[in-house]
Amino acid sequence: MLVNTSLLLVGTVVRRRSQILLVRQSLGHPLEGQWTIPWGSVERGESAASAALRETHEEGGVTAEITGLVGVQELPPPQDGCIAIVYACKHVSGDPEPRDREVDAARYFDCSAFDSLDEPIEPWTNWLIRRAFDGDIGSIISRPDNPLQVHGAFV
Repeated sequence: MLVNTSLLLVGTVVRRRSQILLVRQSLGHPLEGQWTIPWGSVERGESAASAALRETHEEGGVTAEITGLVGVQELPPPQDGCIAIVYACKHVSGDPEPRDREVDAARYFDCSAFDSLDEPIEPWTNWLIRRAFDGDIGSIISRPDNPLQVHGAFV
């Protein structure tokens, strides 16, 4: 059986000291009302790393810098054929605020605030962020000796 044409999605785990950035999906979004990491589609002619930083700024209102690759996730139905690349990032500047209509809130959470959140958290985001707070999430960093030095080379 053939799967749908692949679509590349990107997300970010943005840290500011001991806090992690989350956004709440707006009404009308398939994940409406749920808190998620900033994420979205890679646009034509855009690199995955650039798209991740753009989505972070659009959805979360902050400027971030990629520090590593968290991982790659093949998505289940109804998004079968889609691949998500998740980057580790550090906060550079800005205060959390949604800058597009897909999200209605953006906020940094420390572990205690995340644990006491009484609004829905998208299940995969919940799993990922709990691992991040527990120190059970690593990232592959870019190596300076990689001869293909492009933004987003994590081998």
